[in-house]
Amino acid sequence: MNIWSELKTPIIALAPMEGVTDIVFRAVVAKASRPDLFFTEFTNVSSFASEKGRHDALSRLEISASDSPIIAQIWGKNPDHFSEICSALKISGFSGIDLNFGCPDRHVNKAGGGAAMIRTPDLAVECFRRAKEAADGLPVSIKTRLGFTYPDEYKTWLPTLLNEHPAALTVHLRTRKEMSKVPAHFELIPELLRLRAELSPETKLLINGDIKSRSSALELSEKYPDLDGFMIGRGVFENPFCFKKTPDGSPYEPSREELFELFRYHLDVFDKYHNNPDGTSVSPKHFEPLKRFFKIYVKDFEGSKDLRGKLMLSKTTSEVRKILDDYS
Repeated sequence: MNIWSELKTPIIALAPMEGVTDIVFRAVVAKASRPDLFFTEFTNVSSFASEKGRHDALSRLEISASDSPIIAQIWGKNPDHFSEICSALKISGFSGIDLNFGCPDRHVNKAGGGAAMIRTPDLAVECFRRAKEAADGLPVSIKTRLGFTYPDEYKTWLPTLLNEHPAALTVHLRTRKEMSKVPAHFELIPELLRLRAELSPETKLLINGDIKSRSSALELSEKYPDLDGFMIGRGVFENPFCFKKTPDGSPYEPSREELFELFRYHLDVFDKYHNNPDGTSVSPKHFEPLKRFFKIYVKDFEGSKDLRGKLMLSKTTSEVRKILDDYS
């Protein structure tokens, strides 16, 4: 079974994001309005292959029944380690495996992974081939960028990948150097479609970058009907209901009450996975990163800045609930 062939196009997916798309936040997005496809956070293949890093790798690959369909996203530079993790993932409940050849994080790139793979195309090909062989029929896809430094690097980089016939190829329409500082290069979509048609017509082609909602994805789909799908990344921080369908196709605008209700649900799911066994407190190691999500729910209304300031001083989910209750 190939999930990429089963899903109706255009596929609208939640982009994998480090420290964001874990099992907790995926449940929150699904509660608001689920995308067609989920991806995990990035998992380092070398961590999975080591005794010391295995626990962290497995925690990143934790999934629930409500996540399905979901793709495991992995990164690294060691072909043997790609093979090892893909052998394990083929029987793990995932619908596919995605190789991250585009992450711009400097630590990931310094380790030779993510977007650094653009500079080592032969190694990237070897990693993909070993992953595909070990996956034993589970579809293997790739997420990447146009290039490392210059957009026109796509002219050699993307053909290198397409010649390997991945199940799907998602292209973030910027370079590693550009990060998200410039507009996505939508003008290159026709050229990407041409390359796909010539080199690997069976590969599903998705794009990422500056797509904030289902409605904006559908607008692009009308303009470029041969695209198979789209990924929404940072747009989910602007509106967690960005995948929700509306009668007229416009972006769904949640009320403050809906956002607060979803916020409380986020706290409930967080407690389920990260609360201490006695149910009284949460480890600061897990709680502090939770604060990056507060701006999703508390913004754009009178008093939101002061409320968010109080929430940022909290130390447990119980304190957060009390602050919200007192405000209400």
